[in-house]
Amino acid sequence: MTLPAMTPAEFEAALRAKGDYYHIHHPFHRAMYEGRSTREQIQGWVANRFYYQVCIPVKDAAIMANCPDRDTRREWVQRILDHDGAPGEEGGIEAWLRLAEAVGLEHEQVLSQELVLPGVRFAVDAYVNFARRAVWQEAASSSLTELFAPPIHQSRLEAWPQHYGWIDVSGYDYFRKRLKEARRDVEHGLRITLEHYKTREAQERMLNILQFKLDVLWSMLDAMSMAYELNRPPYHTVTGERVWHKGITF
Repeated sequence: MTLPAMTPAEFEAALRAKGDYYHIHHPFHRAMYEGRSTREQIQGWVANRFYYQVCIPVKDAAIMANCPDRDTRREWVQRILDHDGAPGEEGGIEAWLRLAEAVGLEHEQVLSQELVLPGVRFAVDAYVNFARRAVWQEAASSSLTELFAPPIHQSRLEAWPQHYGWIDVSGYDYFRKRLKEARRDVEHGLRITLEHYKTREAQERMLNILQFKLDVLWSMLDAMSMAYELNRPPYHTVTGERVWHKGITF
């Protein structure tokens, strides 16, 4: 027996309930905002998340490339500008590089992506490839983890200065910037989602897509936990060197 479609309010509530699995609840994140992380752990997180930051506009460009609706593209392109920047306007990638410098990382080392763990790279690449191959509405809807993002940015702004006095406060600009942008992006993404998924089957598929995105974020932190908390980076049983691949262009 086919279940009836959820009402828009029920569907939105089901989407928001997925926040229980957001990576703010991951032990690695909890340690960061509770002040238990070491300098190396925070540096590792910043260096690895940089790969996610530089891939987000690529993901958004893929969504736009698959989207035939001009009005949607006009609105969605702002996400690319938010990260890549525009003439006379710093984007999120540059703001993240300033965060990297604030935690003591070398600019060129972060840009080289030599610190990016393969588990992080695989997770992010899976997300970008999904955006390239999915219909644009599904790829757009996968961004709805932004529903849960404002509290995580706020927690960093409140907890990090208190616990990590060694971090230059200028590095926190990225989190302030995203607080406003994430709320705006949620409105657009939620509108697309509530308008597109009209049957129960489609709504359940969307919930699974959102879970996929949550899996991406959680898996990134699992890889970082292995490397920086358990001291088990890739190949730790045979070498202390970072021998893993540094990205392959197809």
